[in-house]
Amino acid sequence: MIKSLYTVWLFGVALTLIGFGSSTTKAIAQTSYPFQATYNSEITNKETNIPLVLDTTVIGETLDAPYGLTDLIIRNYSQVDPNTGVVTYNSDPATFGLQNVPFGTLTLSGQGNDKLFGTNRGTASLESGFGTISITGGEGRFRGATGTLDVFQTITSNPDPTGLTAPIISPATLSGSFLVSQAVPEPKTDAMLVGIGLIGGCLMLRRHRRSSTV
Repeated sequence: MIKSLYTVWLFGVALTLIGFGSSTTKAIAQTSYPFQATYNSEITNKETNIPLVLDTTVIGETLDAPYGLTDLIIRNYSQVDPNTGVVTYNSDPATFGLQNVPFGTLTLSGQGNDKLFGTNRGTASLESGFGTISITGGEGRFRGATGTLDVFQTITSNPDPTGLTAPIISPATLSGSFLVSQAVPEPKTDAMLVGIGLIGGCLMLRRHRRSSTV
């Protein structure tokens, strides 16, 4: 009889563990990270096989950036309007008819493992520029990040509008926010399933005792 009761008790515990294991479904919560920083940056350009279309690299750094993202590196493409001097830039080379060249990249990083990746587009004149950064992913805490940052540039040194003879000095301010999705457990559901399993085991023990007495 003791062995039988023990078997029934084990069955109840098994139900509990099965219920607990089936409750591992996670809820998805999104955390918002506000962001604003000004990077001291230099813009350099290289000619491509299409006239007035440039291969552009931006390297920036700051001592004060949220989440330790002190380094900015952008690789994109730009086109100069010879009549107005306005520059249009975009991470997508197809925007300017370029083929068989890599897609542009944007990386925000620092000393740690946290990084943000994205693309950007916008316009710039001889004095200032405006653009939009689309966050498309990340690493560390920011894996799977999405969001949008606005970009404002102030051109402080531009001896050559094309930027081919000297780098263009352009402090860039990034502002906005991004979201990171995280899986979190559902403790209420887990507790309920555990409780149901334990109650089921107790009821089976009680029923078995009654039948044995009779």
